[in-house]
Amino acid sequence: MQLAFCLYKYFPFGGMQRDFLRIAQACQARGHAIRVYVLEWQGEVPPAFEVVHVPVRALFNHLRYRKYTDWVRADLARRPAGRVIGFNKMPGLDVYYAADPCFEDKAQTLRNPLYRLGGRYRHFAAYERAVFGADSRTEILMISAVQQPLFVHHYGTPERRFHLLPPGIAPDRRAPANAGEIRAAFRQEFGLGTDDLLLVQIGSGFKTKGLDRSLKALAALPEALRRRTRLMVIGQDDPKPFKLQAIALGLAEHVQFLKGRSDVPRFLLGADLLIHPAYNENTGTVLLEAIVAGLPVLTTAVCGYAHYITDADAGRVVPSPFEQGALDIRLAEMLSADDDRRRWQANGLAFAARADLYSLPERAADRILQPAADATAQR
Repeated sequence: MQLAFCLYKYFPFGGMQRDFLRIAQACQARGHAIRVYVLEWQGEVPPAFEVVHVPVRALFNHLRYRKYTDWVRADLARRPAGRVIGFNKMPGLDVYYAADPCFEDKAQTLRNPLYRLGGRYRHFAAYERAVFGADSRTEILMISAVQQPLFVHHYGTPERRFHLLPPGIAPDRRAPANAGEIRAAFRQEFGLGTDDLLLVQIGSGFKTKGLDRSLKALAALPEALRRRTRLMVIGQDDPKPFKLQAIALGLAEHVQFLKGRSDVPRFLLGADLLIHPAYNENTGTVLLEAIVAGLPVLTTAVCGYAHYITDADAGRVVPSPFEQGALDIRLAEMLSADDDRRRWQANGLAFAARADLYSLPERAADRILQPAADATAQR
């Protein structure tokens, strides 16, 4: 069967983009042809993928997305596909992979009411309704149960159209047999001494991921502990405002910014703690990547995958509503507690061995490739 995947932008270091690639490859491994419609593709194209660059431009992104949709619809009319799978919300999808939180809920609770008078709001609200509206036929692949009640509340989406997937952690994130050797080589490469402590924050979108909160918590550490602690920030985003914040907090020598990269597992093995105090996060795949690498985690309860930290007893979760002081205290406690970090590490590795944290691509492919007649019967 010819499958058509739709996403606005592919780059190798985005969580949703990595999920797309592994799901598409799982479908391809079952003998199906892969066509991908994008506005932008960064990185290598997998063998036998047909990547279609949609040639549309507009002054504003929401206008460009509308042109993208029209262009893709016209191309599909000429070259039909058996299933159309979207990783961004848009009309005309058979299956939608719900990587993003509920736009309508954010618009009503986090934005000024005047925002809902603008063209940008009208566009994204209409595109979300096209997927989640009660009369839509789109099947929805959920990667977190946290957002589902919000979609049901705003759109009355029938429960039968939601399909909750397990996580899909890549096998290369698991701690290998020689994890200790990798850790030692990593720390030597980056000049980390025996008593030095390394925090890592990993993920594109520094503002949403709460990097400002991390910097404040680092600055609030007791002086002796702060002198021993470094923070490495990895992700695709503009670091300038956060570099300025680090300088203002007296942390310039303690913080290092790195672009998205393919050797993230080395950082997970070489660090002492992952910090991820996100403002909002549908899932937070990096939390599970840390667990399976044996890296303790400090995160916020708003993350869809935060419950795994509690389930595994592999770190600490800052409750909602968020308070900076609570993050500051927990960070200081976790960095000071060597025995607790060793216990969290062991708990995470044990959890990684017994829990299904890996089968998302296969289960998503099952749903995507479900015969159309079966899917219709369930509606």
